[in-house]
Amino acid sequence: MSFLSAAINRIQPSPTIAVTNKAAQLKREGRDIIGLGAGEPDFDTPDFVKEAAIKAIRDGQTKYTQVDGTPELKAAVQAKFKRDNNLDYGIDQITVNVGGKQTIFNALMATLDVGDEVVIPAPYWVSYPDIVLLTGATPVIVPCGIDAGFKLSPAALDAAITPKTKWLILNSPSNPTGAAYSAAELKALADVLLRHPQVHILTDDMYEHIVYGDFKFATIASVEPALYDRTLTVNGASKAYAMTGWRIGFAGGPAPLIKAISKIQSQSTSNPCSIAQAACVAALNGDQSFLAARNAAFEVRRDLVVAMLNQTPGLICPRPEGAFYVYPDCSGLIGKTTPQGSVLKDDEAVAGYFLEAEGVAVVHGAAFGGSPAFRISYATADALLVEACTRIQRAVGNLR
Repeated sequence: MSFLSAAINRIQPSPTIAVTNKAAQLKREGRDIIGLGAGEPDFDTPDFVKEAAIKAIRDGQTKYTQVDGTPELKAAVQAKFKRDNNLDYGIDQITVNVGGKQTIFNALMATLDVGDEVVIPAPYWVSYPDIVLLTGATPVIVPCGIDAGFKLSPAALDAAITPKTKWLILNSPSNPTGAAYSAAELKALADVLLRHPQVHILTDDMYEHIVYGDFKFATIASVEPALYDRTLTVNGASKAYAMTGWRIGFAGGPAPLIKAISKIQSQSTSNPCSIAQAACVAALNGDQSFLAARNAAFEVRRDLVVAMLNQTPGLICPRPEGAFYVYPDCSGLIGKTTPQGSVLKDDEAVAGYFLEAEGVAVVHGAAFGGSPAFRISYATADALLVEACTRIQRAVGNLR
């Protein structure tokens, strides 16, 4: 009999973390590596946020807090949802967790049983299916390829729903593709969901503030108020405020679900870090004007990377609406042979070739349920992005 549980054998380690760790190891060994695998901004946490954390330490805010967030942070989250999304949540409808990943984990652990189904559009963030599998439920993957703009259509959603469906997970803007749903697109999906009252919606809005041009962010409970009582609106501090290491996620949703999430958290991590919570209060309540300048920098990087990759024979790189990722199709490279005589049989081999031949670390598309492709995070310096894309062009040019 195995000492390990059946649940742990249903999942795999995070591929994005694995790529980041491998790139770091190669750097320690002296290799010239450009890591484009990590999903975190290269910008620093704003100074006013850091100062709030320092003040919290000096003021002795170093003790346990309420399990699911301090009153001050819950009030800040409440105000954020009203200000940014026109969503009214009571304090008892808000949870604060150790990153957005824990918010999602807690919600799915609190609601799923064996036999339940969760609809997940692909490409997807790597953790969605594995968290579902941990609960014993079944992820129902709906392919949403490049021709669909990497977005779920109403018809595809309707076809995926069964009497066993308990959740739909939406992520907009998307990790890994950067694709984002307009308000009209969300309304069309909402019309389907209104016909299936057993389905709840977990909307992961972590990249809400990273959108480009004229695109306007929307979230489904605001677009269709009739879904308010069936929606968990997930967000956090990590991406917009460059606070990945601070580990603060939060959500608004139905009070019974929020209470269940708190119950799960009370038996796992207990409260998020008290210092990080104080910093997040400052982030949410403070001057938001810095976001525009950072978005402008990300937009320049997006356009740079998209242009260079589309100049590369065998790659097709859509121009995303948000987040800081591109997701180029590499089907034109499959079957080609490297200078060392290896045949690139899939996108994992393509990513491995880029790393070994040119020291560029990307994440293969199979990790996100969408092949053949790979994900690049352009949340790094412009000069490094130019060099990385030049290396990718050279690697592709050496194939035969």
